[in-house]
This record gives sequence, structure tokens and C-alpha cells, in this order.
Amino acid sequence: MKIVTINILNDLSHWKERSPLLIEGLSNLNPDIIALQEVNIPEKIAHWLAEMLEFEHVYLSPKMHLEKKLEALAILSRFPFKKTETYDLQAQGRVAQRVVIQPEDLPVILVNVHLYWQPGESPARNRQVDLLLDWLATYNQKMFCIVCGDFNGTPETTAIHNMRQNYTSAYNAVHGKEPDYTCPTPLPRSWRVKLRTMLGFFFLLRPQHARPKWRGTLDYIFVNRDVRILDCQVVLNNPDRSNPRIYPSDHFGLQANVEFPS
Repeated sequence: MKIVTINILNDLSHWKERSPLLIEGLSNLNPDIIALQEVNIPEKIAHWLAEMLEFEHVYLSPKMHLEKKLEALAILSRFPFKKTETYDLQAQGRVAQRVVIQPEDLPVILVNVHLYWQPGESPARNRQVDLLLDWLATYNQKMFCIVCGDFNGTPETTAIHNMRQNYTSAYNAVHGKEPDYTCPTPLPRSWRVKLRTMLGFFFLLRPQHARPKWRGTLDYIFVNRDVRILDCQVVLNNPDRSNPRIYPSDHFGLQANVEFPS
């Protein structure tokens, strides 16, 4: 089974130019599951992508509170959902979504997340990982489980360390390290996004992290020990042929190819 995760950027100011790159890239990858973060709700982006890519099954999980009508997580699947659930991560309106699918009669849990944004170490993000791990522990531990998305934490942070205590990073397992970076790409940001980001640095008391040339790895695919990792690569990382600043998103994606021993 092939899984792709990518933060597709809720800001649609360059959507006309970058959406064909996203469709072309995902079509060429031909995944079975796509986990999306920062999905624009008013424009029905998740269902549009599903239609364009011929995915029959879509599960949308809006953020909480003020952004519940604006932004969501989404899972697109070629397999029907046996169960779906959204979990409140209790800060910044963040949620996690969990589906159960059953390829070849083997139940598989897939979880999609977009965690607390705070540059550097983040106690709030650490609490969200604790909540996430406790939530997953309510399922049968013998089931195959994949947890992916935008964790908003670089590999050295406590949140990612705690994930690794319970799950294996697919990219690290294949390459012996995490990607050099998955964010940001050279995609131009709208002034609204730039303003929101800069205000975020100061409201979260992190002005020392406001580095214009920063880049790092925020995106991961984790699996439990029963899942066999065949490959994992950075994907959706090529610009438009005629404009080197236009990328599918401000994040690269990750694709993992896995199998489930019977």
C-alpha cells in the first residue's frame, strides 16, 4: 500500500498555478491513501482533488473553534472506511483524524495530524503527542497502524522523540536519517500568510526563531512495528517547468510504500 502525506497550504493565492502540479504529481505517484493538511473548506478542495484523482472515499475533519468552517484535515482513500473518528487535540483548534480500512481483510489504522505550531520546543505540541499516543492506545495494539502528517516539530524536538519511542519513522528507517528539509519551498506567500506567521512568532514569545532563511523537516510517516516499510521518499518536490518559484505547496510531501505481513 502506498501512502502520501502533504500539507497543501490553506492559502489559495497561487492555487491556479500550483494545483495542476499537485494533480500531476499525485497522479504519477498513484497512491492508495492521501493524507492532507491545511485543506481549504469553503472551496471544497478535498472533494475536488478526490474527483480529479478518482478517489471514491473522503473523510474530512474540520479544525475546532474559529477555524471550523475554514480549514480541515482530509484523508482520501481507495479503500472504504470501516470506521472514522476525529479527536480534539485541545490547542490551536488542532485535531487528529483516524480511519480504519481493511485492504485484503487486514484491518489497518491510519491517522492524519497537523500539530501545534510553535517554532523550536513546544510544551503544547508535546502534550498533543501524549494525547495522540493515549488515543491510539485505545485500539488493539496488534493492529497495523500508520501515523502521518505535519507535526510542526523538527527531528530533534521532544515531540518527535516521543513519537519515535512508540513508532518507527519510515523515512529514517530507509535512509538512516530524516529528510534534509520538507518546508518551506520557494512558493511565494500572500501578505496575509506572512503577517499571520510573523505575529505568531511574537504572540508565542518566539521572536528569536524568526529566521527568513529557515528550513527544516516537519512532515513524517510513522508506523508501528508490525508494518513492513518497503520504501519512503520525499515527493511533490519539483517546481513548475516555466516558473521555478511555483511548487505544489509550501511543503514537500512524503510517500511510503508499506506492506502488512499476514
